[in-house]
Amino acid sequence: MKLTTRRLILRDVELADAEPIKKYIDNINISRYLLVVPHPYTKKDALWWVNHCAEEQKKDPRTSYELGIVLKTQPREVIGGAGITHIDSGQGTAELGYWLAEDYWRQGIMSEAVRKLISFSFEDLKLRRLIIPAFSGNAASNGLAKKLGFTFEGKLRQAAVCKATGEIHDENMHSLLRNEWRKR
Repeated sequence: MKLTTRRLILRDVELADAEPIKKYIDNINISRYLLVVPHPYTKKDALWWVNHCAEEQKKDPRTSYELGIVLKTQPREVIGGAGITHIDSGQGTAELGYWLAEDYWRQGIMSEAVRKLISFSFEDLKLRRLIIPAFSGNAASNGLAKKLGFTFEGKLRQAAVCKATGEIHDENMHSLLRNEWRKR
């Protein structure tokens, strides 16, 4: 699976991606906002995730697309990840999640990547509703959801325990419907 944008390639992760994934996600500034990513993040963790993704890629139909983000100018190095998970074709729903190496923050990379995932979700997968759950304290992720036209639906109190820190977080829920996306 491969999606492209003006600056990016979103593609299925490969075994060779384990090292850059480990290098970039082993950063408490990233893992403190991710539900299931431990800190420290080891090569073993990265290999487990790459193998997990490989198993998901074999499913037909797929219930997740967890993709590596690479810059077209650096096509061999994964600098982040973005995914469509918990796909329920019967209900027409899925969840979006993402992370990006700190060196690449505030360059519009994630908004470009997530826009492409939204388009793929609604146009190719024919989903009708997407959600982005984000820890309440994650200003960047909550801001991205708003920027992309998602509606804040509410806060789930003490809904998530961050694996990296052990901290309990409230989780903001944002949603976007296909007909809202088309109007934009």
